[in-house]
Amino acid sequence: MVDLSVEAVRANLERVREEVATAGREPDEVEIVAAVKYVPVEQLGVLADAGITLAGENRAQELERKADAYPGRFTWDFIGTLQSRKVRDLLPYVRYIHSVASDSALAQLGRHGSADTEVLIEVNVAGEAGKSGIAPAELDGFLERCPVTVVGLMAMPPLAPDPEDSRPYFQELRRLAERHELRHLSMGTSQDYAVAVQEGATIIRLGTVLYVEAS
Repeated sequence: MVDLSVEAVRANLERVREEVATAGREPDEVEIVAAVKYVPVEQLGVLADAGITLAGENRAQELERKADAYPGRFTWDFIGTLQSRKVRDLLPYVRYIHSVASDSALAQLGRHGSADTEVLIEVNVAGEAGKSGIAPAELDGFLERCPVTVVGLMAMPPLAPDPEDSRPYFQELRRLAERHELRHLSMGTSQDYAVAVQEGATIIRLGTVLYVEAS
C-alpha cells in the first residue's frame, strides 16, 4: 500500500462508520483497527492525518519499528499469529494482543505481564486444521489458566467469497463471549466486517477497505 491519500482514507473511514450505523450499531460501539501489515512505515502518517488512531500489526518486529517511528500517534494492537518468544517484546507497545492461543504464550504472559496486561484469546471457531486458535471446547480451561486479564475473543473464519458464510462463526464467537462475560469481540475484516458488526463485533480489523480509493 503506497501513495495513500489522506482524503481517500478519511472518506473510507467515514463510509465504514456509516455502515456500522446502518447495521444498527452506534459508531462508538465498534472500534476500527487499521491493519497495517502492508502499509510502509513512511505512509503511516497519512493514516494518522486521516483520523485513524488504532493500528494493528501482524509482525512483532514491524509493530515495534512502526510504533517507534510514530510515538504517540497510534494505539497499537497485535493482531497476527503470536510467537510466545515475542510476548515480552510486544507488551510495552500494545494495548491488546488479540491472538493468545498457546500455553507457551500463557507462560510468557505469566512471566512478563502485569496487573494492567489485557489480552484476547483467539478461537478456532471453524476447527480448521493447521490454523491457530483454541478449540471452543478447550476455552474454559484455557481461560482458567490465563495469568492476565482476558477482555475478549478473536476469530478469523475460513476465507469465503460470500460474507454471509462468516455469519455462523461470528455467532459462535459471540455465544462464547457471552457465556464467559467477555466484553470484546475482535472479528470481521475488509471482506465481512458488515456481517461481523451485525453479530456483535466490538473491534473490526480493516485493511484494504480503508486504503483503496473508491471508484
